[in-house]
Amino acid sequence: MPVLVITGTGTEVGKTVTTAAVAAAAVAAGRSVAVLKAAQTGVRPDERGDADEVARLAGPVTARELARYPEPLAPATAARRAGQAPVHPHEVAEAAAKLATEHDLVLVEGAGGLLVRFDAAGGTLADAARLLRAPVLVVASAGLGTLNTTELTARELRSRELELLGIVIGSWPTEPDLASRCNVADLPHVTGAPLLGALPAGAGTLAPADFRAAAPDWLAPRLNGRWDAEAFTVRETPAPSA
Repeated sequence: MPVLVITGTGTEVGKTVTTAAVAAAAVAAGRSVAVLKAAQTGVRPDERGDADEVARLAGPVTARELARYPEPLAPATAARRAGQAPVHPHEVAEAAAKLATEHDLVLVEGAGGLLVRFDAAGGTLADAARLLRAPVLVVASAGLGTLNTTELTARELRSRELELLGIVIGSWPTEPDLASRCNVADLPHVTGAPLLGALPAGAGTLAPADFRAAAPDWLAPRLNGRWDAEAFTVRETPAPSA
């Protein structure tokens, strides 16, 4: 798995922090890692982007972004409004492939969800994953509504004959409600993919050294971690009501 594409079921689901955790766990396992942000939106030239944040949390990784647009919009829209060239899927694939010749693992982080458009032709992160023949990791939210968006993302990946590596819950609440606890068991069922991790809420606010030390505890062995999905599911799934 030299390249792993990381997408979310939408915005603000913990995609960047999850990318950082995957990077940190891989670095801890002795792998060289590069992080590629296909299109950064909503950030000024002098501000830190998502790839920079991954590097801050994860440690010694190579951080790259292909384009940056100032308004917090879909990349195609943001590029058009800024009068800048859009990013195309083949450019994402070419950049990731080049990084893969120099690193053990390349993490390609998308913007928003799987089908957010990069360009006027409708190119998406899914198209880049197809060109790379890379598996896709989906970051999902924990609570009510996540089953629908996560299943739709999984179905779209399979309709395109792309490999869904698994699901990571991007922010697991300190006090999960009933829906969140039920979703632990239901997410693998509705997606047909394994649960590969759950990051605690607020993980991104940890000091970098603490984040790197803890990251393997949040991710399954498939992602270079030691998190036990079965034990987590048994612990969190509520007993049926009487």
